[in-house]
Amino acid sequence: MRATIKEAAVMGAHYNSIIIGAGFGGTGMAIQLKQRGEDSLLVIEKAGDVGGTWRDNTYPGAACDVPSHLYSYSFEPKFDWSRRFAPQADIFAYLRHCADKYDVRRHVRFNTEVSGARFDEDSKLWQVETTTGEHFTARFLITATGQLNRPAWPHIAGEDTFRGTRFHSARWDHSVDLKGKRIAVIGTGASAIQFVPAIADNVGQLTLFQRSAPWVVPKPDRSYHRVEQQLMEKLPLLQKLDRARVYAMYETRVLAFTNLQRIMKVYEFNALRYLRKFIRDPALQQKLTPDYPIGCKRILISNDYLPALARDNVSVVTDAIECFDSDGLRTRDGTHHPADVVIYGTGFQATDFLAPMQITGRAGRDLNQVWRDGAEAYLGMTVHGFPNLFMLYGPNTNLGHSSIIYMLESQMNHVLACMDAMQDAGADTLEVRDTVQSDFNRDLQARITNSVWDQGCTSWYKTESGKNTNNWPGFTFNYRLLTRNVNHDDYQFS
Repeated sequence: MRATIKEAAVMGAHYNSIIIGAGFGGTGMAIQLKQRGEDSLLVIEKAGDVGGTWRDNTYPGAACDVPSHLYSYSFEPKFDWSRRFAPQADIFAYLRHCADKYDVRRHVRFNTEVSGARFDEDSKLWQVETTTGEHFTARFLITATGQLNRPAWPHIAGEDTFRGTRFHSARWDHSVDLKGKRIAVIGTGASAIQFVPAIADNVGQLTLFQRSAPWVVPKPDRSYHRVEQQLMEKLPLLQKLDRARVYAMYETRVLAFTNLQRIMKVYEFNALRYLRKFIRDPALQQKLTPDYPIGCKRILISNDYLPALARDNVSVVTDAIECFDSDGLRTRDGTHHPADVVIYGTGFQATDFLAPMQITGRAGRDLNQVWRDGAEAYLGMTVHGFPNLFMLYGPNTNLGHSSIIYMLESQMNHVLACMDAMQDAGADTLEVRDTVQSDFNRDLQARITNSVWDQGCTSWYKTESGKNTNNWPGFTFNYRLLTRNVNHDDYQFS
């Protein structure tokens, strides 16, 4: 950091709380603080609007894989979702509505990116610096940058020689007309299974480069009738009941990922039957049959992905890509695959939490160094050596079975409880004890070892060394119980 705490106070304002990011986590946290009467609040957002991943991912077919009534704030129900699984436009509009209704925008500094933050031990404040050299100070620093905000771009030899267009699905280039073009898609993750069928009937030829076949199951989606929307608005209890029904149904699925993995055999049987229903060609069936246990990687839901792959103008390539050339891609078997446009469906840098920001705690502790063997935190939120720092959607709080919004609301409640505990104790700082954090993560990793996520596959849940830094290996209601109150013995107050 280039400025001292005194210089920071001169160059930038002081706030009680600074939130980094204005997606579901940051917007919701700001609302919760405002509901408590907190006005000394700054939200720093690197883009020009709220929305997070639902602002950024505008690719054709973008939609949620969690039902709408569960994928929304409990305190702000929406009655006019267009579909059971909301499309991107609906979710983005919902977040903008929330920001407007609760007057969040007044607190947001848009188009501003945080480069780093340092805890000053003398003043017991966080110094926050932006990439443009602005400085702010805050008592509390709350990160809400998410796990799916930085696109992963694999380096492929010769990419600069390609004369066509290249872009990532999370940065979709809508100026490019795909009609009749030869399209190469790299990757078969959650984004690709949505945009591939959305563009397949419009392009000339689509070549899908698949490194690993995903497990795909049907998506129980449908439109909501206007009558249903009106009934839910007039009788809000109906939506609450539907939310509770969906929550209970999805919550039980965690057992298949953890203690009762034999249940996955039922999902596997149904997925293979679903594959054979649409893919008749034996060779293509073999290509699209995963070689790892179902659930080890993210299970994908789609009604149109497999039918799209059976189209005459779509081909699936499983040979590894060797390089680009001027008009396409070449695989290691020597085959040239011509392309006018290359679309990366290669996901995100999900294990690089808080990157590329430099976060410095007590005694000059660099968080990137602390996490050199893989990110970890107590309850996914606090790290020893970094007082008054809270992370929303931090390490090991991602889900494979339910709604992240439920987890985020649990975390928001815990942040507020920690602030109350500090006030009651008359303390300036709160910091998780080292042994508490270590014991928590030792137990958590032991549970992950016995889960389906540790059954021999590689995925975005894991670091290169194989440590799962993303998933929560248990019930979400158990997480809520753990975060509901503050155990004073878990923290150091000063």
